[in-house]
Amino acid sequence: MSGPKPQVVHSIPNYTLTRLAREWLAEDTPNFDPAGACVGSEEVEAKLLCKTPHTVLAGSPFFTAVFTEVGCTVDWIYQEGAVIGPDAVTVTAVVRGPARCLLLGERPALNCLSRASGIATRCSQLKLMAKSAGWHGEVAGTRKTTPGFRLVEKYAMLVGGISMHRQDLSGMVMLKDNHVWASGSITKVVKVARSVCGFSSKIEVECCSTAEGREAAAAGADIIMLDNFQPQELHVAARDLKNEFPSLQIEASGGVIPENLASYFSSHVDIISLGCITQGCPVSDFSLKVQKPDTKK
Repeated sequence: MSGPKPQVVHSIPNYTLTRLAREWLAEDTPNFDPAGACVGSEEVEAKLLCKTPHTVLAGSPFFTAVFTEVGCTVDWIYQEGAVIGPDAVTVTAVVRGPARCLLLGERPALNCLSRASGIATRCSQLKLMAKSAGWHGEVAGTRKTTPGFRLVEKYAMLVGGISMHRQDLSGMVMLKDNHVWASGSITKVVKVARSVCGFSSKIEVECCSTAEGREAAAAGADIIMLDNFQPQELHVAARDLKNEFPSLQIEASGGVIPENLASYFSSHVDIISLGCITQGCPVSDFSLKVQKPDTKK
């Protein structure tokens, strides 16, 4: 079993993990937990089962943070970034603690782990497609994330081995068609954006034609997103723009899904972004099973 680079696992500050765990727990149990009275505080052990073979494990820091917050411990059998399986059901970790506390943390922890692992698994598959094709560029995510859950989903992209793109609006300037239409022209919007963001931020402009890409590059854009181009049109436009502006980065986006990703690979395309990394991505199936006490003792 192998995991991702250590800095990926260690990229989330402990106080952020604690804050998120508390928010999720408060959302799930805002006041009373009547079922807790049924099970009490006897120490129990539960096995975390992965029931989706070949899942890339992602989200273990968040899972552990939830159970730490309710006074339980987690012992991981697989490490973050490992591929679980190939068995139909694989014991992934063991959780121990008071029964009522363990059951308080069960659903928030599983929701996070299932979603993050599903995203990481898809990302790993996309990365393998790019590597197998010998493509030099980066597969990237988007901001099409679940409100309030972006940090987990972006982290899962990193575990899966792809670029998370920008984290939020503050991370990089991306000027889309609505920005251009609202301000008047591509040249104007790029120049205004540069006057605000300064030298330290890159500027990307969404373009629907080679002519728009040429205008954006001439105005000082660092990255051109060729949006909703068919693959063959994309390759021609990317080649022409790169020939004229060699330092320009080209991103392809719009309509790209796992099934057609390979058709967008090109020596002139540096980035391919896919909203389906988070939107409609299958989750991995995890469950937590409390072990029955040994009555023979």
